[in-house]
Amino acid sequence: MPLGTLDRSPPPFFRQGTSALTKLLLCAAAAVLMMVADARFKLAEPARAGLALVLHPVQRLLLSPVDGWERLQDYLRGTESAMAAEDQARRQLVLQAEKLGRTEQLQAENARLRALLGLRPALTVRSLAAEVLYEATDPYSRRVVVDRGSAQGMPPGAPVINDAGVLGQVTRVYTLSSEVTLLADKDAAIPVLNVRSQQRGVAFGLGDGSGMELRFMAANADVREGDLLTTSGLDGVYPPGLPVARVSHVERRGDSSFARVALTPVAHAETARHVLVLLPQQELLPARAEAAAAAASAPAGKGRTR
Repeated sequence: MPLGTLDRSPPPFFRQGTSALTKLLLCAAAAVLMMVADARFKLAEPARAGLALVLHPVQRLLLSPVDGWERLQDYLRGTESAMAAEDQARRQLVLQAEKLGRTEQLQAENARLRALLGLRPALTVRSLAAEVLYEATDPYSRRVVVDRGSAQGMPPGAPVINDAGVLGQVTRVYTLSSEVTLLADKDAAIPVLNVRSQQRGVAFGLGDGSGMELRFMAANADVREGDLLTTSGLDGVYPPGLPVARVSHVERRGDSSFARVALTPVAHAETARHVLVLLPQQELLPARAEAAAAAASAPAGKGRTR
């Protein structure tokens, strides 16, 4: 056999190099290091924002067939359903007109009472209209993406509502879109007020799609099934009086000092198409924040007279 045809490479047993286990450990360590650095120093936030900006036209392009199909379905529903919807809208308009008249009377009475008691006028809430694009693909969170971002003045942390009630809160803002964390998310919490008993509490999301729960409620607390919970306004983010959830189940056990209160959100993300983004309340209270800071920095004995 000619010598040129012989394979002179060493057999696999004698080859030296980094083992597969060592490579796996190095890659795992690098991944953990990057996650910790991103969590603490937000190193990947600009890259994430840039990627969202680049992918936004692609997302809109991919959603165009869905939007076209929905428009076609709306057109094919026919004039009969349109006439029925118009009739229902006329009846609702009559009811809304009646409620509007009562609301105007209550607002006028509220203004007179505030002027009589020397209270400051109620804050007006500014809003920004947005449209839900799609639901986030993360199976461990409950989020939706809307078509408003920093270019349209979207404020981070702003509450989001629809015609039924509170939907969630803006947690991440990109240039042309934003992520809204729903109330059913495991990291969501909102201060609430029981309309019937006027008892305050904090509602937390469960994250598993089953709804919310009212935590840290005493076993003898005055809470019943069917009670409506609204925003209390104590956190300075959500305006008071917005519907949040209804009590679906109350479990009181003798071996626990707290009751287990299950809630059902009144606003469902599955049917939400158009939403309103409200300006956070703390941004409307600069005078209060400055006054609190001045009071905290003032000397303890300053301003006292004998």
